[in-house]
Amino acid sequence: MLLSWYVRARYVRARRRISEEAGQTTAEYALVILAAAAVAVVLIAWAHSSGKLPDFFDQVIDNVMGNASAA
Repeated sequence: MLLSWYVRARYVRARRRISEEAGQTTAEYALVILAAAAVAVVLIAWAHSSGKLPDFFDQVIDNVMGNASAA
């Protein structure tokens, strides 16, 4: 009887700890996504202001067209 009470108490504590950490994990994922989005925005803004972005896309299109015509 005493052992089953002990096991049940451990189970309840473990479930409580897991449920408390579930929200923390969601918040961590949200922060990582926000940080990645911020880095992407800064990178795109830099590429657009420096004129590198249109040149990059032109180079990609030229490579694709060159590979398509060679095949």
